[in-house]
Amino acid sequence: MVPVRRILIVTAVAAEADSVSTGLGLGAPEQLPLPGGLVLRRHPGGPVRADVLVGGVGPAAVAASTGTALAHATLMDAAPDGGAPLAPPGARAPYDLVVSAGIAGGFQPLAPLGAVVVATDVVAADLGAQTPDGYLTVDQLGFGRSSHGVGGALIGRIAAALDAGGLPHVRGPVLTVSTVTGTAERAAELAARHPGAAAEAMEGFGVAEAAAAYGVPVVEIRAVSNAVGPRDRAAWRIGEALGALRQAFALLSPTVLVSTGPVESSP
Repeated sequence: MVPVRRILIVTAVAAEADSVSTGLGLGAPEQLPLPGGLVLRRHPGGPVRADVLVGGVGPAAVAASTGTALAHATLMDAAPDGGAPLAPPGARAPYDLVVSAGIAGGFQPLAPLGAVVVATDVVAADLGAQTPDGYLTVDQLGFGRSSHGVGGALIGRIAAALDAGGLPHVRGPVLTVSTVTGTAERAAELAARHPGAAAEAMEGFGVAEAAAAYGVPVVEIRAVSNAVGPRDRAAWRIGEALGALRQAFALLSPTVLVSTGPVESSP
């Protein structure tokens, strides 16, 4: 467990980043250009440096952008005074915590519209193979991993802060998909394959993979804008979800995320 002094929060789109930045309540951010045309919003106004990144839609885009932010921070940290950036072997992790944040579809009835979901596991729900005997994860195929666990103590601290603020929330696996679910049949398939799944989004696993490469703990926090299942745009509550996301970070800012409390590494 390490003290939380620097946090990277990654969203898919600017509207999500706006909600997170407003919720943090740390004032206007500095704009820090990164390689690849990325821009990091740096909030230095609190006891912790909170950086917010619009990382793009989908696991591939966000893994690349999160990795870029982590690599850039590592190089800057290791730069000798007046010299070129250099990351020596064993350089410290550039952040103490990485957060994947945004809106998501919620599995009903566990995660109703407007609720906040705190991930217990960040799962690549379709990284594997279909076989005559059913679906096999990439782990079962022997080619890698398809999930990242979130530390129980961190989940507990986040849940306690949301409880104290009266914000409805649930805990459970958050599934990362490359194709958003649009039918009841697909929703039922995912729910059966991943018991207790609370939400579906498109970026968490990409963020988690990049964070794991640098040995940084990760958590995913999502606000539910729609039900996982048949697409019904008339029923979407994107504004409500963005408001819940903003409220969540307002509650977490002075407690869990912007503090000098410890965070445990993912198992």
